[in-house]
Amino acid sequence: MAGNFTISDSFKKRFAVLISAITYAPIISIPVFALINFFFLNLYEFIIVTSICAIFAGILPIILVMLFLKARKNGKEVDIDIPVRAERNHPLILVILSYIIGTVILFAIDAPLITTTLMFCYFSNTLILFFINLYWKISIHAMGVSGPSIALIYVFGSPGIIFSLIIPLVMWSRIYLNKHTVSQVIIGTILGLVLTALQMNYLI
Repeated sequence: MAGNFTISDSFKKRFAVLISAITYAPIISIPVFALINFFFLNLYEFIIVTSICAIFAGILPIILVMLFLKARKNGKEVDIDIPVRAERNHPLILVILSYIIGTVILFAIDAPLITTTLMFCYFSNTLILFFINLYWKISIHAMGVSGPSIALIYVFGSPGIIFSLIIPLVMWSRIYLNKHTVSQVIIGTILGLVLTALQMNYLI
């Protein structure tokens, strides 16, 4: 019986790590933008707009955060989750800058309104998260999947709800890995849903 429990716990931990890895906000943004853009654009426009989205919502934020953390840690191993609340402030600013630049570029090239609005939501939601983080830590993972869920529901209707089914898994993984408390993942989820819904309702 002890061996079975050990195997079970090991599997759960690996599964939780996998869920957290693939739902890291910049990573999950890439397929979300791709799905939305594919619905609205021809192939040439899709490649251009989705590349911009991938760079400024996905690739650049990861690179900036990793470079900053490595510089601060002097080459030591870094945790991209940044578990210490106080250490999140400067990386969040870098990510916010990437999002706002992406929003401006998308607006300038006349990308689909929903795409530009979602990029703006990434900017504004992260900005709000930054100010909250000055006093209290909430789950970026939970916020990073709940916000895009609203966008997909807005575009695809009820089929978009399928994506939102991952939200409970993300919440569980963050709690199971001791990255967040229950209240931190719940607040992150609620903020992502409500803030994105309000902005899309107002801007579109």
